[in-house]
Amino acid sequence: MTNDLFGGLMKGLGSFMPKDDPNVKLFQTQSEISELKNRELQLYAEIGKKAYPELKDQAVYADLVTELNFIQKKLSTVQEDLQAARNIKSEQEQQEQEQLKARTCPNCDTLNPEGVKFCQECGAKLNLSTKVKCLECGAVFPIGTRFCGECGRQL
Repeated sequence: MTNDLFGGLMKGLGSFMPKDDPNVKLFQTQSEISELKNRELQLYAEIGKKAYPELKDQAVYADLVTELNFIQKKLSTVQEDLQAARNIKSEQEQQEQEQLKARTCPNCDTLNPEGVKFCQECGAKLNLSTKVKCLECGAVFPIGTRFCGECGRQL
């Protein structure tokens, strides 16, 4: 019961979180996978209960088998969505690391604010990247571009 309450609370809070955040997408897809797996187990149990006493009458649990097949297909789709969300999150983290590296001075390791070309601590030239890649469609744009010109996603 506590798990149901906590899961319901977290699911409710998910509607207030930004939809394009990879962490939100990961949470939502993992939650959906968990729900689908639980329903799959319930259906297996119902099939077993109905099939055990009447093994000869296949029609008794045909509706459960149909629903189970649907749940399994949906589970497969959601697992693919989870993998896609993980890939986007990984690309986003890699891009963030590259941006931090570009802002870190190669001479004194000072992390500089965005938009500066020279280290504010020692004056050394920073190794700035000139391109940024859209995590949604893969299009490449100059640094400073705020939105993807191909798909409209915020960069």
